[in-house]
Parts: sequence; C-alpha cells; structure tokens
Amino acid sequence: MGRYRIGVATGAWLFSGSHNRVQLWLVGARGEARLELRLRPARGQEEEFERDVPKDLGPLQFVKLRKHHSLVDDAWFCDCITVRGPGACEEATFFPCYRWVQGQDVLSLPEGTARLAGDNALDVFQKHREKELKERRRLYCWATWKEGLPRTIAAERQDDLPPNSRFHEEKRLDFEWALKAGALETVLKRVYTLLSSWSRLEDFDQIFWGQKSDLAERVHRCWRDDELFGYQFLNGANPMVLRRSASLPSRLVLPSGTEALGAQLERELQSGSLFEADFSLLDGIPANVIRGEKQYLAAPLVMLQMRPEGKLLPVVIQIQPPSPSCPAPPLFLPSDPPLAWLLAKIWVRNSDFQVHQLQYHLLSTHLVAEVIAVATMRCLPGLHPVFKLLIPHIRYTLEINTRARSQLISEGGIFDKAVSTGGGGHVHLLRRAMAQLTYRSLCPPDDLAARGLLGIPSALYAHDALRLWEIIARYVQGIVRLFYHRDDVVRGDPELQAWCREITEVGLCQAQDRGFPASFQSQSQLCHFLTMCVFTCTAQHGAINQGQV
Repeated sequence: MGRYRIGVATGAWLFSGSHNRVQLWLVGARGEARLELRLRPARGQEEEFERDVPKDLGPLQFVKLRKHHSLVDDAWFCDCITVRGPGACEEATFFPCYRWVQGQDVLSLPEGTARLAGDNALDVFQKHREKELKERRRLYCWATWKEGLPRTIAAERQDDLPPNSRFHEEKRLDFEWALKAGALETVLKRVYTLLSSWSRLEDFDQIFWGQKSDLAERVHRCWRDDELFGYQFLNGANPMVLRRSASLPSRLVLPSGTEALGAQLERELQSGSLFEADFSLLDGIPANVIRGEKQYLAAPLVMLQMRPEGKLLPVVIQIQPPSPSCPAPPLFLPSDPPLAWLLAKIWVRNSDFQVHQLQYHLLSTHLVAEVIAVATMRCLPGLHPVFKLLIPHIRYTLEINTRARSQLISEGGIFDKAVSTGGGGHVHLLRRAMAQLTYRSLCPPDDLAARGLLGIPSALYAHDALRLWEIIARYVQGIVRLFYHRDDVVRGDPELQAWCREITEVGLCQAQDRGFPASFQSQSQLCHFLTMCVFTCTAQHGAINQGQV
C-alpha cells in the first residue's frame, strides 16, 4: 500500500480545457489501480492530488485515462501526467501525452523514457507500440497529389487531418488573421492606385506602405544597384542557384564584337572568381494566362564576378537559351542603357522567384518535410528515440502543406490567379526539379562544396548553414549514441529501417537512384540522415521562407 501524488497538466492553448470528466488508472508491473477521482481539466493548469492505493503496483508502466461525456464531447488537450510515490519517494515518473483526448475510449500513456523495440523483457511495451502504429497507419495515409512528385498526406482540406496534426486554435487565428490583413492591404492599395497611372519607377512608392522593416527600407533604396543584385544570389531569399563556374556555359553564345567580354570571362574563370546562376529549368515551361492575358517566362543565365573585396557583381545576362530556329539571344551588359540593363535584371528576379518558390521552398523544404512527417507518424511509435527527436521539428507541417495544396497551388488557387508559372506550369517545373532533388542537395556540406561556395567570406548563408548543420549534427550524434551503441543495433532496429524505406521508397518515389538510403547500416549514416531531416525542417526552411518576408 502507498500514497501517490499525481499531477495532470492541461495545454495552454485556447479550448484546451474540458467540461467533461476524466477518470485515471495507474498501471504498474505488479498490478493496476483505479483512482477514485474525476477531473474537470482547466486550460493551462496542472491539477495535483494524492490518492492511497491498497496494493503494491511495482514500477509504473502506464497511466490510463478515459474522458466521460454525457451530451457534448468536449475535447481535452492533455500535456502530461506526473506521478510521485509511493510514500515519500520524490522521484517523478512522467507520462507524456501532448495530444487531444476525444471520445470515451481508454487511452494508455506509457512511461516516457525512450526505448527501442525489444529493450524491455516484458512485451507490454511492444504490444503498445504495435497497437499505436496500427492506429497511426489508419489515420496517416499516403496520397498522390501529382504524379512524379513526392507523396503527401491523404487530406483534401485541413479539416480532414487527424486532430493532433492540426493547428492549435491560437496558431489558426494568427495564421488566418495574417492572410486577411494582407488581403485587405492589397485591396486598399488597389483602390488607392485605380485613379492614377504610373509613368515613373518612383510611382511604385505608392504601394510600399504598411508593414516595413529596416531591411525592406534598404532594399527599397538600393534595389536597382548591381551590388544588391549580386548579393541576393549569395545571401538573399534564394541562395541555392549560384555556383562557381568550372567552364564557360555552353549556352552562352558570344557574338562577334564581344571579344573583350569573352576575354574578361576567361580571366575570371581562370582566377576562380567567375560564378553563374542558370535558370534553364524554366526553359519551355508553359506560361500562365491571367484574366485573358498571356504571361511570359524567361530562362536566363547570369554570369557574375567576385571582386577582391567580396562583392558579387553581374557581368552579363542572357535572357533565354539559344534555339536552332532563332537568332542568337541578345546579351545584356552593365554598360547598356540603364533601363535596358534594369529590365534584364528584373527578368532574372522574376525567374528567380519562380524557381525559389517551387523548387527550393515548396519541393525541397515543404514537400520533403511532409514525407518525413508522414513516415514518422506511420513507422515510429511515440516511445522511439527518433520519434522524440523529430516530432518538435515537424509540428504544423501537415496542415500548412494541406492548406498550400487547397489554396495556393490548387486549380484556381493563388498561383493560377497571379503567378506566371500558374495554370499547370508550376507542376511541370516541380517535376523537372524533382529530378534534381538529390540527397546531397539537402546536405549543406555536400551541396555547398558541389557549388564551389566554400570559403567565401561574403557568403553569409553558406557560413550560417554550415555552422547550424554542425550544431544539429552534434546534438543528433549525442542522441543516437545513447541508444545505438554499435552499428549492428542500427541495422537490427526494424522500426527505424521501416521508417527509412518509407521515406525513400514510398514518400520520395524510389529515390535510391538520387542517393537517398533505403536502409541504415551504421551510426554515422543514421546521424547524417537525421541531421538532414532536422536541418531541412528548421534552418533551411527558415532561410528560404523568412528571406521573402
């Protein structure tokens, strides 16, 4: 017999509490005890109470709970349950929940210590893992949004998602308010500019009011400068296209009369200071039609030089690649008339927007993160250490992607209404980009080395990416070595190996030929893959997403 002290913590989100009553049981290695107690959980609070149990339960393994309702099923978000005792024992046993409790079924919460399959001589935890994964596979099913692209969660709208993958109420309100505020600002600006036409570039100032930042003000002042144009390839919203030239691109046709330009490019190439940004991925992509007006897409090539002081400056711009049926495409130079040179740079920025949003933002972060998220929910039980490692980093992934497919890149969505690659071109572009989505392209040490961007003092994205990769890698290695003491433990973990196959063979559509592993053979291989997962879902998405704000 002993006295237990129990704490029940409810989430701090809106509507986390419940008016329904909650019944608890303690389950130990030697018995089970129903607690004569019924809670009414309150938002953001931890209720504490003591109860005497007439028998020795042994080491606690589970807490079971059931929510009772009469007329209304009032969902409850339970953070965790903490148990101390029996008697004067102050050591706490934690039973994490962090999910919505709905219906009247009994929910079993295992003691929260991470365990690999087969770690415990008793099969009680193994049965729990199997039951949990069976239910998760029912809730988290794969779907194909478009052939040739990564698979997605089977949900047409955010309401179709499992409750525990939805935005919490405060997140939803904040997200939807930001959308409505942006739409309202757009409408007001449209009304404001309806009665006047623009005849000068300075007239664009009429729409740049509202939310501002120091960076936005700087860009507003300097957006026409070559220095900022080059800087954006290194450290802007899309630092993923630039690479050091190993040779002059075959598509760069130099007409007669440009011998001096050719000699300059050759000198820069030999000194290692010649760089390029090639948007050939856009060549031949069908352009959108918006309100009856045909849109246009370019597939430019930009050649840039790195100055000794670290400035990256454009040397020449080719708007389209050469075609056998057309004359050689014109080349634009900084010495051209200012508006012609500015227009060429604007076309480059337009192309960069398309590739940034679709290849590097949507595909390489959002859709890859969704594959990781769905595979994690389907293959790794809550007790698995890799699940515990990843789950904070894939929060909200499924809802934000589902909203994107239903509102942004859907038929009749924002891309169709406002973007040159809308109307189906965006899907063509994504399929082309999928062929370039390699394992190495998601790992900064490999990607930056392949693009020749290591050791450049002014490449701030590269410095930050490598530093964050190293920090994440050290953290991941510490976790992995706690549970996988030898390589054979990695190879012998069936849940981990199933998770790897689910990502590479199912979610990424047989991506072994692009370098993704179909199994893990060693600690180091597992650490590298997990570092890629965490980096993609956090630091890389932050760099690619926040840079556009």
